[in-house]
Amino acid sequence: MLHDFSYSRPQSLNEALSFLAEHGDTTAVFSGGTDLFVSIRSGLETPTYVMDLKGIRELNEISFDENTGLSIGACVTINELLEFPAVAEKYAVLFEAARELATHQLRNRATVIGNVVTASPCGDTSSPLMVLGGEVTLASAAGERTMPLAEFITGVKATLIRPEEIVTKITVPTTWAGVPGGYKKLKRIKGHDLGLVMVAMIRHPKALRVAVGSAAPTPVLLPDFTPDVTVQEIQAAAQKAISPIDDVRSSKEYRRFMVDVFIKRLMEEVGA
Repeated sequence: MLHDFSYSRPQSLNEALSFLAEHGDTTAVFSGGTDLFVSIRSGLETPTYVMDLKGIRELNEISFDENTGLSIGACVTINELLEFPAVAEKYAVLFEAARELATHQLRNRATVIGNVVTASPCGDTSSPLMVLGGEVTLASAAGERTMPLAEFITGVKATLIRPEEIVTKITVPTTWAGVPGGYKKLKRIKGHDLGLVMVAMIRHPKALRVAVGSAAPTPVLLPDFTPDVTVQEIQAAAQKAISPIDDVRSSKEYRRFMVDVFIKRLMEEVGA
């Protein structure tokens, strides 16, 4: 049973930001709600106000420009991302990861930015967006600020977002557009499931980039590697950077083992 709260559906960004300037500390903001309403129902969150962003036109937009890159609005769903041609054509690693997220029905509701802002270590889109150099844009009544996604997530369910802010978009630059990439996700069962561990990798003529998810409090972006890096060097860097735990889904030893396995497989797949 849900506790009582007031529902708000602003029709403009200014309306939303003005509301948050006054009520941000007691407001839960959502775009898809697939995580929020589970948390409210279980009593983990008890907001006074719940703000629905889907009525704000510009937050529902996804676009690609050869100069500025891919722009993903706060209310763009996972399926809308998958259906946007530039994603499969330019950002294969993100496309592969998005296909692994839950079921088709849930992807109709879940949003890319919601998946990121939830800040789960096993969020499917965070590690590919990190290797692609994704940046988040945060807005408040006082103005905007932008930061790398790799800095935005600070811990389990923790980010640098302030109570008076919303993430309006994620921008993925063209720096890594069109390069080979891959995504590996370990699950307990076939089909949809949370990731026990995941690895994202892209290869550029000048650098190789790797990020690991579900093996530390946050997704981990490793330092860029030179094109001639060996599998063993990447594996050693990954093992040093991650800090997996034992839980009901997997042991930390198995997570470490599969990170090494996925790095080796991805190196073979991306032609490194």
